[in-house]
Amino acid sequence: MPTLADIQAARERTRGEIVLTPCTRSLVFRDLVDADLHFKFENLHRTGSFKERGALNRLLHLTEEERVTGVITASAGNHAQAVAFHALRLGIPATVVMPETTPLVKVQNTRRHGATVILHGQRFSEAIEESRRLQAERGLVMIHAYDDDLVIAGQGTLGLELAEQVPDVAVVVVPIGGGGIISGTALALRSLKPEVRFVGVEVEAAPSAYLSRQAGRIVEVETSETLADGIAVKRLGDRTFPIIEEHVGEIVVVGEEEIARAILLLLEREKTVVEGAGASTLAALLSGKVRVAPHEKVVAVLCGGNIDVNMVSRIIDRGLVDDGRLARLRVTVRDRPGSLARLTALVAKAGANVLEVAHQREFADISVGEVEIVMHLETRGRDHVEELLVQMRALGVQVEEMAVPSRRHPRPAS
Repeated sequence: MPTLADIQAARERTRGEIVLTPCTRSLVFRDLVDADLHFKFENLHRTGSFKERGALNRLLHLTEEERVTGVITASAGNHAQAVAFHALRLGIPATVVMPETTPLVKVQNTRRHGATVILHGQRFSEAIEESRRLQAERGLVMIHAYDDDLVIAGQGTLGLELAEQVPDVAVVVVPIGGGGIISGTALALRSLKPEVRFVGVEVEAAPSAYLSRQAGRIVEVETSETLADGIAVKRLGDRTFPIIEEHVGEIVVVGEEEIARAILLLLEREKTVVEGAGASTLAALLSGKVRVAPHEKVVAVLCGGNIDVNMVSRIIDRGLVDDGRLARLRVTVRDRPGSLARLTALVAKAGANVLEVAHQREFADISVGEVEIVMHLETRGRDHVEELLVQMRALGVQVEEMAVPSRRHPRPAS
Protein backbone atom coordinates (compact mmCIF):
# COMPACT_ATOMS: atom_id res chain seq x y z
CA MET A 1 0.00 0.00 0.00
CA PRO A 2 1.42 3.43 -0.91
CA THR A 3 2.10 5.94 1.84
CA LEU A 4 1.67 9.70 2.16
CA ALA A 5 5.42 10.00 1.50
CA ASP A 6 4.98 8.05 -1.77
CA ILE A 7 2.24 10.44 -2.84
CA GLN A 8 4.27 13.51 -1.92
CA ALA A 9 7.20 12.10 -3.89
CA ALA A 10 4.90 11.49 -6.87
CA ARG A 11 3.84 15.12 -6.76
CA GLU A 12 7.43 16.35 -6.85
CA ARG A 13 8.29 13.86 -9.57
CA THR A 14 5.43 14.96 -11.84
CA ARG A 15 5.44 18.66 -10.95
CA GLY A 16 5.35 20.86 -14.03
CA GLU A 17 4.15 18.01 -16.27
CA ILE A 18 0.66 17.65 -14.78
CA VAL A 19 -1.89 20.46 -14.97
CA LEU A 20 -2.81 21.96 -11.60
CA THR A 21 -6.55 21.76 -12.15
CA PRO A 22 -8.79 24.38 -10.53
CA CYS A 23 -11.08 23.66 -7.60
CA THR A 24 -13.62 26.45 -7.42
CA ARG A 25 -16.81 27.24 -5.51
CA SER A 26 -19.96 26.71 -7.53
CA LEU A 27 -22.62 29.39 -7.12
CA VAL A 28 -25.02 28.01 -9.71
CA PHE A 29 -26.15 24.88 -7.85
CA ARG A 30 -27.21 26.51 -4.57
CA ASP A 31 -30.87 25.81 -5.33
CA LEU A 32 -30.17 22.10 -5.85
CA VAL A 33 -27.33 21.25 -3.42
CA ASP A 34 -27.70 22.69 0.07
CA ALA A 35 -24.00 22.97 0.87
CA ASP A 36 -20.90 25.03 0.04
CA LEU A 37 -20.20 23.11 -3.17
CA HIS A 38 -16.84 23.13 -4.99
CA PHE A 39 -15.90 21.33 -8.20
CA LYS A 40 -12.45 19.86 -8.85
CA PHE A 41 -12.10 20.13 -12.64
CA GLU A 42 -10.10 17.03 -13.53
CA ASN A 43 -11.64 17.22 -17.01
CA LEU A 44 -9.15 20.03 -17.74
CA HIS A 45 -6.06 17.83 -17.99
CA ARG A 46 -4.46 17.76 -21.43
CA THR A 47 -5.93 14.32 -22.18
CA GLY A 48 -9.22 15.14 -20.45
CA SER A 49 -9.00 13.16 -17.21
CA PHE A 50 -7.17 12.57 -13.93
CA LYS A 51 -5.52 9.44 -15.35
CA GLU A 52 -2.42 11.43 -16.32
CA ARG A 53 -1.39 11.64 -12.67
CA GLY A 54 -0.95 7.91 -12.14
CA ALA A 55 0.21 7.07 -15.66
CA LEU A 56 3.08 9.57 -15.59
CA ASN A 57 4.23 8.56 -12.11
CA ARG A 58 4.38 4.92 -13.22
CA LEU A 59 6.20 5.71 -16.49
CA LEU A 60 8.84 7.75 -14.67
CA HIS A 61 9.79 4.65 -12.65
CA LEU A 62 10.75 2.60 -15.72
CA THR A 63 14.36 1.54 -16.12
CA GLU A 64 16.25 2.52 -19.27
CA GLU A 65 15.89 -1.03 -20.56
CA GLU A 66 12.13 -1.01 -19.93
CA ARG A 67 11.78 2.33 -21.71
CA VAL A 68 13.37 0.83 -24.83
CA THR A 69 11.21 -2.32 -24.70
CA GLY A 70 7.97 -0.41 -24.21
CA VAL A 71 4.78 -0.62 -22.19
CA ILE A 72 1.31 -2.06 -22.57
CA THR A 73 -1.97 -1.31 -20.88
CA ALA A 74 -5.68 -2.05 -21.10
CA SER A 75 -8.15 0.77 -20.82
CA ALA A 76 -11.67 1.87 -21.66
CA GLY A 77 -10.21 5.15 -22.84
CA ASN A 78 -8.96 7.73 -20.35
CA HIS A 79 -6.02 5.75 -18.96
CA ALA A 80 -5.15 4.77 -22.54
CA GLN A 81 -4.89 8.41 -23.59
CA ALA A 82 -2.85 9.31 -20.53
CA VAL A 83 -0.33 6.49 -21.08
CA ALA A 84 -0.12 7.23 -24.80
CA PHE A 85 0.38 10.97 -24.30
CA HIS A 86 3.14 10.75 -21.72
CA ALA A 87 4.81 7.71 -23.32
CA LEU A 88 5.12 9.64 -26.57
CA ARG A 89 6.55 12.65 -24.73
CA LEU A 90 9.10 10.40 -22.97
CA GLY A 91 9.98 8.42 -26.12
CA ILE A 92 8.53 5.13 -24.83
CA PRO A 93 6.71 2.76 -27.25
CA ALA A 94 3.16 2.13 -26.00
CA THR A 95 0.57 -0.49 -26.89
CA VAL A 96 -3.00 -0.09 -25.68
CA VAL A 97 -5.71 -2.75 -25.67
CA MET A 98 -9.20 -1.24 -25.65
CA PRO A 99 -12.65 -2.85 -25.63
CA GLU A 100 -14.37 -2.76 -29.03
CA THR A 101 -17.17 -0.74 -27.38
CA THR A 102 -14.84 2.14 -26.42
CA PRO A 103 -16.18 5.54 -27.56
CA LEU A 104 -14.63 6.50 -30.89
CA VAL A 105 -13.22 9.80 -29.59
CA LYS A 106 -11.12 7.94 -27.01
CA VAL A 107 -9.78 5.48 -29.60
CA GLN A 108 -8.88 8.28 -32.02
CA ASN A 109 -7.19 10.37 -29.33
CA THR A 110 -5.13 7.40 -28.13
CA ARG A 111 -3.90 6.76 -31.67
CA ARG A 112 -3.25 10.46 -32.17
CA HIS A 113 -0.95 10.38 -29.15
CA GLY A 114 1.19 7.77 -30.87
CA ALA A 115 0.14 4.49 -29.25
CA THR A 116 -0.53 1.24 -31.07
CA VAL A 117 -4.21 0.52 -30.39
CA ILE A 118 -5.64 -3.00 -30.36
CA LEU A 119 -9.43 -3.34 -30.06
CA HIS A 120 -10.38 -6.56 -28.30
CA GLY A 121 -13.51 -7.86 -26.56
CA GLN A 122 -16.72 -6.25 -25.43
CA ARG A 123 -15.76 -5.67 -21.80
CA PHE A 124 -12.82 -4.11 -19.99
CA SER A 125 -12.07 -7.48 -18.37
CA GLU A 126 -11.53 -9.03 -21.82
CA ALA A 127 -9.18 -6.22 -22.81
CA ILE A 128 -7.16 -6.81 -19.63
CA GLU A 129 -6.82 -10.52 -20.39
CA GLU A 130 -5.56 -9.77 -23.91
CA SER A 131 -3.09 -7.19 -22.63
CA ARG A 132 -1.64 -9.71 -20.18
CA ARG A 133 -1.26 -12.25 -22.98
CA LEU A 134 0.57 -9.71 -25.15
CA GLN A 135 2.67 -8.57 -22.18
CA ALA A 136 4.01 -12.09 -21.67
CA GLU A 137 4.42 -12.69 -25.40
CA ARG A 138 6.33 -9.46 -26.14
CA GLY A 139 8.08 -8.83 -22.82
CA LEU A 140 6.38 -5.47 -22.30
CA VAL A 141 5.85 -3.62 -19.00
CA MET A 142 2.26 -3.51 -17.79
CA ILE A 143 0.91 -0.09 -16.75
CA HIS A 144 -2.27 -1.10 -14.95
CA ALA A 145 -5.10 1.42 -14.96
CA TYR A 146 -5.59 1.34 -11.18
CA ASP A 147 -4.24 -1.77 -9.43
CA ASP A 148 -0.66 -0.53 -9.07
CA ASP A 149 0.88 1.24 -6.05
CA LEU A 150 2.70 3.78 -8.23
CA VAL A 151 -0.48 4.59 -10.16
CA ILE A 152 -2.42 4.96 -6.91
CA ALA A 153 0.28 7.26 -5.55
CA GLY A 154 0.08 9.38 -8.69
CA GLN A 155 -3.70 9.69 -8.40
CA GLY A 156 -3.20 10.67 -4.76
CA THR A 157 -1.59 13.95 -5.81
CA LEU A 158 -5.17 15.13 -6.32
CA GLY A 159 -5.69 14.81 -2.56
CA LEU A 160 -2.64 16.97 -1.83
CA GLU A 161 -4.03 19.67 -4.13
CA LEU A 162 -7.42 19.57 -2.39
CA ALA A 163 -5.73 20.08 0.99
CA GLU A 164 -4.28 23.34 -0.33
CA GLN A 165 -7.17 24.52 -2.48
CA VAL A 166 -9.98 23.90 0.05
CA PRO A 167 -8.22 23.70 3.44
CA ASP A 168 -11.45 23.32 5.44
CA VAL A 169 -13.08 20.75 3.15
CA ALA A 170 -15.51 18.47 5.01
CA VAL A 171 -16.80 16.06 2.33
CA VAL A 172 -15.18 14.82 -0.88
CA VAL A 173 -17.30 12.95 -3.44
CA VAL A 174 -15.33 10.83 -5.92
CA PRO A 175 -16.31 8.34 -8.66
CA ILE A 176 -15.33 4.69 -8.26
CA GLY A 177 -14.39 2.43 -11.15
CA GLY A 178 -11.39 0.28 -10.28
CA GLY A 179 -10.77 2.50 -7.27
CA GLY A 180 -7.51 4.23 -8.22
CA ILE A 181 -8.59 7.85 -7.91
CA ILE A 182 -10.62 7.49 -4.73
CA SER A 183 -8.08 5.31 -2.93
CA GLY A 184 -5.15 7.59 -3.74
CA THR A 185 -7.05 10.81 -3.03
CA ALA A 186 -8.56 9.53 0.22
CA LEU A 187 -5.24 8.14 1.44
CA ALA A 188 -3.48 11.44 0.81
CA LEU A 189 -6.10 13.83 2.16
CA ARG A 190 -7.13 11.79 5.20
CA SER A 191 -3.47 11.33 6.15
CA LEU A 192 -3.38 15.13 6.47
CA LYS A 193 -6.98 15.69 7.61
CA PRO A 194 -8.47 12.52 9.16
CA GLU A 195 -11.81 14.25 9.75
CA VAL A 196 -12.60 14.57 6.03
CA ARG A 197 -15.46 12.32 4.93
CA PHE A 198 -15.13 10.51 1.60
CA VAL A 199 -18.08 9.27 -0.44
CA GLY A 200 -17.59 7.01 -3.44
CA VAL A 201 -20.05 6.98 -6.34
CA GLU A 202 -20.70 4.07 -8.67
CA VAL A 203 -23.12 3.55 -11.52
CA GLU A 204 -25.89 0.94 -11.38
CA ALA A 205 -24.35 -0.75 -14.43
CA ALA A 206 -21.20 -1.66 -12.44
CA PRO A 207 -21.70 -1.59 -8.64
CA SER A 208 -18.66 -3.66 -7.66
CA ALA A 209 -17.52 -1.40 -4.79
CA TYR A 210 -21.03 -1.11 -3.35
CA LEU A 211 -21.54 -4.88 -3.34
CA SER A 212 -17.98 -5.49 -2.14
CA ARG A 213 -18.61 -3.19 0.84
CA GLN A 214 -21.71 -5.21 1.72
CA ALA A 215 -19.94 -8.54 1.30
CA GLY A 216 -16.66 -7.57 2.99
CA ARG A 217 -14.73 -8.92 0.00
CA ILE A 218 -14.23 -8.04 -3.66
CA VAL A 219 -17.35 -8.90 -5.64
CA GLU A 220 -17.29 -9.13 -9.44
CA VAL A 221 -20.26 -7.89 -11.45
CA GLU A 222 -21.42 -8.34 -15.01
CA THR A 223 -21.31 -4.79 -16.35
CA SER A 224 -23.78 -3.39 -18.85
CA GLU A 225 -23.72 -0.40 -21.17
CA THR A 226 -23.76 2.94 -19.41
CA LEU A 227 -23.19 6.64 -19.95
CA ALA A 228 -20.47 6.33 -17.31
CA ASP A 229 -18.25 4.01 -19.36
CA GLY A 230 -15.15 5.32 -17.56
CA ILE A 231 -16.20 3.63 -14.30
CA ALA A 232 -17.90 0.55 -15.78
CA VAL A 233 -15.37 -1.85 -14.26
CA LYS A 234 -16.07 -5.48 -13.41
CA ARG A 235 -14.20 -5.49 -10.09
CA LEU A 236 -12.20 -3.32 -7.72
CA GLY A 237 -8.44 -3.67 -7.60
CA ASP A 238 -6.79 -5.92 -5.04
CA ARG A 239 -4.69 -2.93 -3.92
CA THR A 240 -7.47 -0.34 -4.00
CA PHE A 241 -10.07 -2.35 -2.08
CA PRO A 242 -8.38 -2.28 1.37
CA ILE A 243 -7.65 1.46 1.04
CA ILE A 244 -11.29 2.13 0.18
CA GLU A 245 -12.44 0.02 3.12
CA GLU A 246 -10.23 2.02 5.47
CA HIS A 247 -10.71 5.56 4.19
CA VAL A 248 -14.03 5.77 2.31
CA GLY A 249 -16.99 6.10 4.67
CA GLU A 250 -19.85 5.67 2.20
CA ILE A 251 -20.49 4.23 -1.24
CA VAL A 252 -23.61 5.18 -3.18
CA VAL A 253 -24.99 4.14 -6.56
CA VAL A 254 -26.58 6.38 -9.20
CA GLY A 255 -28.68 5.59 -12.27
CA GLU A 256 -28.46 6.53 -15.92
CA GLU A 257 -31.16 9.21 -15.78
CA GLU A 258 -29.47 10.85 -12.80
CA ILE A 259 -26.15 10.94 -14.64
CA ALA A 260 -27.76 12.33 -17.80
CA ARG A 261 -29.36 15.14 -15.81
CA ALA A 262 -26.03 15.97 -14.16
CA ILE A 263 -24.24 16.13 -17.53
CA LEU A 264 -26.90 18.46 -18.85
CA LEU A 265 -26.84 20.73 -15.80
CA LEU A 266 -23.04 20.97 -15.86
CA LEU A 267 -23.24 22.01 -19.51
CA GLU A 268 -25.96 24.57 -18.88
CA ARG A 269 -24.98 26.00 -15.51
CA GLU A 270 -21.27 25.36 -14.99
CA LYS A 271 -20.39 25.69 -18.70
CA THR A 272 -18.21 22.60 -18.56
CA VAL A 273 -18.17 19.39 -20.58
CA VAL A 274 -18.04 16.33 -18.33
CA GLU A 275 -18.35 12.67 -19.28
CA GLY A 276 -20.73 10.30 -17.51
CA ALA A 277 -18.21 9.05 -14.96
CA GLY A 278 -17.26 12.62 -14.06
CA ALA A 279 -20.88 13.71 -13.69
CA SER A 280 -21.69 10.83 -11.33
CA THR A 281 -20.56 12.84 -8.30
CA LEU A 282 -22.97 15.69 -9.01
CA ALA A 283 -25.66 13.10 -9.79
CA ALA A 284 -25.22 11.63 -6.31
CA LEU A 285 -25.52 15.07 -4.70
CA LEU A 286 -28.55 16.10 -6.76
CA SER A 287 -30.36 12.86 -5.95
CA GLY A 288 -29.82 13.33 -2.21
CA LYS A 289 -27.88 10.08 -1.92
CA VAL A 290 -24.99 11.96 -0.31
CA ARG A 291 -25.88 13.61 2.99
CA VAL A 292 -24.43 17.12 3.31
CA ALA A 293 -25.13 20.08 5.58
CA PRO A 294 -25.48 23.75 4.52
CA HIS A 295 -22.33 24.79 6.39
CA GLU A 296 -20.13 22.00 5.00
CA LYS A 297 -17.57 22.56 2.27
CA VAL A 298 -18.15 19.78 -0.25
CA VAL A 299 -15.86 18.93 -3.19
CA ALA A 300 -17.26 16.96 -6.12
CA VAL A 301 -14.50 15.59 -8.33
CA LEU A 302 -15.31 15.85 -12.04
CA CYS A 303 -12.89 13.13 -13.08
CA GLY A 304 -13.04 13.43 -16.87
CA GLY A 305 -14.52 15.17 -19.90
CA ASN A 306 -14.01 12.79 -22.82
CA ILE A 307 -17.49 12.50 -24.31
CA ASP A 308 -18.04 10.92 -27.72
CA VAL A 309 -19.59 13.68 -29.82
CA ASN A 310 -21.94 11.12 -31.41
CA MET A 311 -23.45 10.58 -27.96
CA VAL A 312 -23.73 14.21 -26.87
CA SER A 313 -27.15 14.92 -28.38
CA ARG A 314 -28.57 11.68 -26.99
CA ILE A 315 -27.16 12.42 -23.55
CA ILE A 316 -28.64 15.91 -23.63
CA ASP A 317 -32.03 14.63 -24.81
CA ARG A 318 -32.02 11.98 -22.09
CA GLY A 319 -31.28 14.62 -19.49
CA LEU A 320 -33.99 16.90 -20.87
CA VAL A 321 -36.52 14.07 -20.65
CA ASP A 322 -35.53 13.30 -17.07
CA ASP A 323 -35.79 17.00 -16.23
CA GLY A 324 -39.22 17.27 -17.82
CA ARG A 325 -38.12 19.67 -20.55
CA LEU A 326 -38.81 17.18 -23.32
CA ALA A 327 -42.20 15.48 -23.17
CA ARG A 328 -44.03 13.01 -25.37
CA LEU A 329 -47.81 13.13 -25.25
CA ARG A 330 -50.35 10.73 -26.76
CA VAL A 331 -53.47 12.71 -27.72
CA THR A 332 -56.74 11.33 -29.11
CA VAL A 333 -59.06 13.72 -31.00
CA ARG A 334 -61.91 13.50 -33.51
CA ASP A 335 -60.59 12.88 -37.03
CA ARG A 336 -61.91 16.12 -38.49
CA PRO A 337 -60.37 19.11 -40.29
CA GLY A 338 -58.94 21.64 -37.86
CA SER A 339 -58.40 19.22 -34.95
CA LEU A 340 -54.63 19.36 -35.24
CA ALA A 341 -54.64 23.15 -35.66
CA ARG A 342 -56.71 23.61 -32.49
CA LEU A 343 -54.40 21.24 -30.62
CA THR A 344 -51.20 23.02 -31.66
CA ALA A 345 -52.80 26.38 -30.87
CA LEU A 346 -53.56 25.13 -27.37
CA VAL A 347 -49.95 23.99 -26.96
CA ALA A 348 -48.64 27.33 -28.19
CA LYS A 349 -50.93 29.27 -25.85
CA ALA A 350 -49.60 27.17 -22.94
CA GLY A 351 -46.05 28.21 -23.84
CA ALA A 352 -44.77 24.84 -25.07
CA ASN A 353 -42.96 24.24 -28.37
CA VAL A 354 -43.88 21.44 -30.78
CA LEU A 355 -40.80 19.54 -31.99
CA GLU A 356 -42.47 16.66 -33.80
CA VAL A 357 -45.99 15.40 -34.57
CA ALA A 358 -47.02 11.93 -35.75
CA HIS A 359 -50.52 10.66 -36.68
CA GLN A 360 -51.75 7.12 -36.00
CA ARG A 361 -54.98 5.85 -37.52
CA GLU A 362 -54.63 2.25 -38.68
CA PHE A 363 -52.50 0.87 -35.82
CA ALA A 364 -53.77 2.86 -32.85
CA ASP A 365 -56.27 1.47 -30.33
CA ILE A 366 -58.95 4.05 -31.17
CA SER A 367 -62.39 4.22 -32.79
CA VAL A 368 -62.86 4.70 -36.53
CA GLY A 369 -63.75 8.39 -36.17
CA GLU A 370 -60.69 9.28 -34.10
CA VAL A 371 -57.01 9.93 -34.73
CA GLU A 372 -54.15 9.42 -32.32
CA ILE A 373 -51.52 12.17 -32.33
CA VAL A 374 -48.12 11.71 -30.71
CA MET A 375 -46.53 15.05 -29.90
CA HIS A 376 -42.91 15.66 -28.91
CA LEU A 377 -42.81 18.92 -26.98
CA GLU A 378 -40.20 21.23 -25.53
CA THR A 379 -41.38 22.49 -22.14
CA ARG A 380 -40.08 24.43 -19.15
CA GLY A 381 -40.05 21.43 -16.84
CA ARG A 382 -42.15 18.85 -15.05
CA ASP A 383 -44.63 21.39 -13.60
CA HIS A 384 -45.16 22.86 -17.05
CA VAL A 385 -45.99 19.41 -18.48
CA GLU A 386 -48.55 18.84 -15.71
CA GLU A 387 -50.07 22.27 -16.37
CA LEU A 388 -50.35 21.45 -20.08
CA LEU A 389 -52.09 18.13 -19.36
CA VAL A 390 -54.61 19.86 -17.09
CA GLN A 391 -55.43 22.48 -19.74
CA MET A 392 -55.91 19.87 -22.45
CA ARG A 393 -58.20 17.72 -20.31
CA ALA A 394 -60.20 20.78 -19.28
CA LEU A 395 -61.07 21.26 -22.97
CA GLY A 396 -62.15 17.64 -23.31
CA VAL A 397 -59.00 16.38 -25.01
CA GLN A 398 -57.97 12.80 -24.27
CA VAL A 399 -54.27 12.95 -23.41
CA GLU A 400 -51.60 11.01 -21.54
CA GLU A 401 -47.86 11.39 -21.13
CA MET A 402 -45.90 8.53 -22.62
CA ALA A 403 -43.44 7.10 -20.10
CA VAL A 404 -39.79 6.41 -20.79
CA PRO A 405 -39.15 2.63 -20.85
CA SER A 406 -37.49 1.25 -17.72
CA ARG A 407 -33.89 0.07 -17.95
CA ARG A 408 -32.25 -3.07 -16.64
CA HIS A 409 -29.56 -3.10 -13.99
CA PRO A 410 -26.76 -5.68 -13.55
CA ARG A 411 -26.52 -8.42 -10.98
CA PRO A 412 -23.33 -9.77 -9.34
CA ALA A 413 -21.53 -12.41 -11.36
CA SER A 414 -21.81 -15.91 -9.99
